[in-house]
Amino acid sequence: MVNKMNVLSKSEIDRFLSQLDNWRLENGVIIKDWVFQDFSEAMDFINMMAVIAEKHNHHPQLFNVYNRVTLYFTTHDAGGITEKDINIAKELDKI
Repeated sequence: MVNKMNVLSKSEIDRFLSQLDNWRLENGVIIKDWVFQDFSEAMDFINMMAVIAEKHNHHPQLFNVYNRVTLYFTTHDAGGITEKDINIAKELDKI
């Protein structure tokens, strides 16, 4: 796992996003939406995501309404999207 703190270029971000499942770039962050059967399933996902975020020491902005969850990642310390964001997105896609 790479934890570089170098901000990725737009072309690098686009290349990485093409390898991920439904992540997108908006306003300098990578974003993904999930829709679950119900609130309980959404909360189960959030709890699994929290374990991964703690392992990476990299925490998203999180938005949840009933069965919908949206995660926003950027590396604030670096001032943009880094491989740290891409790595956690890859791991979250495995859930």
